[in-house]
Amino acid sequence: MNAPFRPAYPGSQAEISIADLGDDDVAQAITAFVHIQGGSPFHLPAWLIAVERGTGQRARGIVATRDGKIVGWLPLTLVHSPLFGRALVSSGFAVDGGPLAEDTHIAEGLARAAQELALRLSCGEVELRGGEAPAGWEAITGKHAGFVTDLAEDDEAQLLAIPRKQRAEVRKSLKNDLTVTVGTKEADRVAHYACYAASVHNLGTPVFPRSLFDAVLRGFDDRADILTVWEGEQPLASVLTLYHGGTAFPFWGGGVWRARATRANERMYYALMCHARAERDCTRFDFGRSKTGSGPYNYKKNWGFEPEPLAYARWTAPDAEARDVDPTSDAYARKIELWKRLPLPVANRLGPIIARGLA
Repeated sequence: MNAPFRPAYPGSQAEISIADLGDDDVAQAITAFVHIQGGSPFHLPAWLIAVERGTGQRARGIVATRDGKIVGWLPLTLVHSPLFGRALVSSGFAVDGGPLAEDTHIAEGLARAAQELALRLSCGEVELRGGEAPAGWEAITGKHAGFVTDLAEDDEAQLLAIPRKQRAEVRKSLKNDLTVTVGTKEADRVAHYACYAASVHNLGTPVFPRSLFDAVLRGFDDRADILTVWEGEQPLASVLTLYHGGTAFPFWGGGVWRARATRANERMYYALMCHARAERDCTRFDFGRSKTGSGPYNYKKNWGFEPEPLAYARWTAPDAEARDVDPTSDAYARKIELWKRLPLPVANRLGPIIARGLA
């Protein structure tokens, strides 16, 4: 069933091994376990495999079994970058993905197995995006917050659920001559990448390769789509959303400069909330994570979302230096300003090469 990697962790009372994600039966069993445990889409083998196909970073994972039944799962991406080194990340290119386990002993065993695997793979670090920090690991708290809330019962109730000032902005967007499309065809993908690439360039960060978005859409099939706001034939704002466990996860979204004047982003997120409820049978909306106190953090609060602090954990191998891949850190301030000055076509050519290592 799984590759022969079986370190002993007596406290877990489970057999721990590397999952063979190329085995459909194994992947399906893990997927079922993720749903039972209430995991996120970033815990799914489909996410790991899509990341591998889209970026070249290897899909890995550690599974715990007892009497042939899965009792624990840790999704991992083996990230290698000439600029940022090697690391095991749970989960790569995601905001969630810590250990899923039936008890804390199993979760601890998965984390210890990840340490050992990291050493075997010459990785200097393991990062867990979710869950409690194992003993001896660095806990990272207070840096980011998540934003999740229930969706309203209909479109009008959804509008009224938005705080007054932000609701006024949404109403203005509804009066503008904008149209909304939803799909996954080539035209949707081209529009989305154009909007997203312009948005991250304006923020001073490299854009991910389009192959990553294509691979995620392929891997999630009818559980993902792209919603785009247009002004005539010009896409102004677009978002790629995952649907999992009754929750909409708008994950990669952005807009061009014109989006601000037309309030296309307001139109986009309101339309997505309505679409998620009416067409996707969702009852929850996960606005994603933002750095505490940042512009996006305050923007999401303006929509009536309450921030929920996120907890991550990091283990650094002996004699290794911790990676810094956070584009909002002080170390990158000057580089960000320089990147903003690059012509967009140049940034779009260079960005994917760098961004493959920003898992």
